[in-house]
Amino acid sequence: MAEDDRLAQRFEQHRPRLRAVAYRMLGSVSDAEDAVQNAWLSLSRAESDDITNLGGWLTTVVAREALHLLRSRRRRREELVDTSLPDPVVSAPDGAEPEQKALLADSVSLALLVVLDSLSPAERLAFVLHDMFDLPFDEVAPLVDRTPAAARQLASRARRRVRGAEPPTPDQDSARQRAVVEAFFTAANAGDFDALVRLLDPEVVFRADYGSERPPEVHRGAEKIARQSRASRGAELHPVLVNGLPGVVAARSGRPVSIMAFTVVDGRIVEIDGIRDADRVQRLTAGVVRFGE
Repeated sequence: MAEDDRLAQRFEQHRPRLRAVAYRMLGSVSDAEDAVQNAWLSLSRAESDDITNLGGWLTTVVAREALHLLRSRRRRREELVDTSLPDPVVSAPDGAEPEQKALLADSVSLALLVVLDSLSPAERLAFVLHDMFDLPFDEVAPLVDRTPAAARQLASRARRRVRGAEPPTPDQDSARQRAVVEAFFTAANAGDFDALVRLLDPEVVFRADYGSERPPEVHRGAEKIARQSRASRGAELHPVLVNGLPGVVAARSGRPVSIMAFTVVDGRIVEIDGIRDADRVQRLTAGVVRFGE
């Protein structure tokens, strides 16, 4: 086997972990893939014989790339007031492609990604690398230009913020979760307000991302969301998994227009995350759902 082929094979062994690190750092499937690809380009140009810990070296490269993207993104958000939801991992409920399965296995809930998105880039890097991937602080510190003690403080501050806004833990029974979501749409299509209220937690939160054409919205309360749900009927619904949780892709005239992800706790819906930017929805669902069939 040629040396380049051996190097590529070794890199592929690390790809799932690198992709998981990048996705949790960036909350974007495409940005995560770009960061991993850049790590491969860096490796192909490096003196690989001098790298004693390939996994650690690659993780560092991906983390630096992600940190750069996060800082650039934050500057753009300050200018554009961009508060869009992170990219979800959308997969078929029964038998995703191997690549999707690998990413899904390492993904986190969309609700947790929303919390991570509220952290500063340095806090997010320290928290993700240490708390989620067990990287010691003496390896995290150089990435954020801090001492190990200061990196520990970053992770501790991030940990407090994550715990303070920690999303609820969903029911473990996936069939039960799906049944609640199906009952929700049955009630919505029937215009059954009382049934909708019973399916929703009194403090339910609905986050809606409309893309650049309209500011994002956050709605709270079972009655308010039940009224909104009754007003939206007639779409073609396709069940999917969204970061491992039950979700639905809605289509009109054979074109996907929205993604909705549901968090179900104790048989009630406590959070709904919706992306209603049609172009983004089409990109995220490409190859997952076949529309108009």
